[in-house]
Amino acid sequence: MVVRRVYRKSRRTLNTEGEAHFVTFSCFQRRPFLSRDRTREYFVAGMERMRSRHEVNIWAYVVMPEHVHLLIYPVYADYKMEKILATLKLSVSRRALGYLRKHNPAGLRHLSTGQVHTPYRFWLAGGGYDRNTVSFGALKNMIEYIHNNPVRRGLAQDALEWKWSSAQEWNAEGGGPLRIDRDTLPPLK
Repeated sequence: MVVRRVYRKSRRTLNTEGEAHFVTFSCFQRRPFLSRDRTREYFVAGMERMRSRHEVNIWAYVVMPEHVHLLIYPVYADYKMEKILATLKLSVSRRALGYLRKHNPAGLRHLSTGQVHTPYRFWLAGGGYDRNTVSFGALKNMIEYIHNNPVRRGLAQDALEWKWSSAQEWNAEGGGPLRIDRDTLPPLK
């Protein structure tokens, strides 16, 4: 019998006042749980909940089929990224699990962990990737990276074609599924 050890990457989080966070996290087993508009809408609603509960500015985002990228800025000096992201992730997980339990119980098998204490998982365990920045140049590059992710993956010809990102909102206020806090972003040069 071969015993395989599973190693999780640990995410080092710096809760530093005045710094933005470029965050990436993935779905359980990198499965495309975010490939349907329904779950993408859950994610957008979760971002709004995160913003209002923790007073976080959302500067850019993209929802890909199996992962997400966010550029966020906590308004207050005393914050915990773990709590901010937990609000977002739990909101999406609960809604997705609730939907499956009610409308498609057989679909729960895709989220099954095989563990007793955590029988289902929507998100990959661990914190994902979190990079702090204050550099205006880095912020601009991160926004471009986020918006062009669907183009690089072949999901869209142009960043503005992908509905599930802040690219449309950056192009024309009110154009995307979620308002971004552009007015709080430092001028990008």
